Amino acid sequence: MDDREAAEAQAKQRFFLINAMRIAGVVMILLGILVFNGVMPLPEWAGWVLLVLGMIETFVTPQILARIWSTNERR
Repeated sequence: MDDREAAEAQAKQRFFLINAMRIAGVVMILLGILVFNGVMPLPEWAGWVLLVLGMIETFVTPQILARIWSTNERR
């Protein structure tokens, strides 16, 4: 495997990880909503924790990972 193929494989792995983080964050948000609606028998504070962590995992974490893995010189 040459350098180009290795770089392409690494980029695919990173792309998959970023999107997996986004999907997991959306699932956490939905679980938080289910707690608020009484579908899941958890206290309300657990719903808030799921909601906030899901928002962070959906919107903030992918941006941080993309910036860390960026090949541009601006960091």
